[in-house]
Amino acid sequence: MLPVVSIVGRSQSGKTTLIEKLIPELKKRGYAVGTIKHSHHNPDLDRSGKDSSRHKAAGADTVIFHSPGKIAMVRNDHSGDLDSLLGYFNDVDLVITEGYKTGNKPKIEIVRSARHSEPLLKDDTLLIAVVTDVDFQLSVPKFGFEDVVPLADMIEEKFL
Repeated sequence: MLPVVSIVGRSQSGKTTLIEKLIPELKKRGYAVGTIKHSHHNPDLDRSGKDSSRHKAAGADTVIFHSPGKIAMVRNDHSGDLDSLLGYFNDVDLVITEGYKTGNKPKIEIVRSARHSEPLLKDDTLLIAVVTDVDFQLSVPKFGFEDVVPLADMIEEKFL
């Protein structure tokens, strides 16, 4: 079963920054890492008027953008289910998601004092760690914002 860890937290808490730090640390250890960014907004992945955007507007259910070294896909899939997306990751060791705080995968929550003083998910049984600069007590490990190596150690030990 493909391991998945969700990085969750309030808006502007540092989720993307943490993922940007974790990926190179895990890659350095020899792991292939995939990511999924969850959003409640409908992203426009292609500029209006371009051929691939016109394909989508004409009703294509799936459009793949291909250029040397890159592939991107836009697909009509209204299930909104994280598990349905994991089939696209057949060549990675771990998937890190950004978001899915109500999902059914293990979660690492970011709590930044500039945004809030308490975790959103303190009672979530899937919370496995907190990255924070706030002093509070929880039954899961706490890491600072620069503790990328020990956080990667924990992920490696639990999931890889």
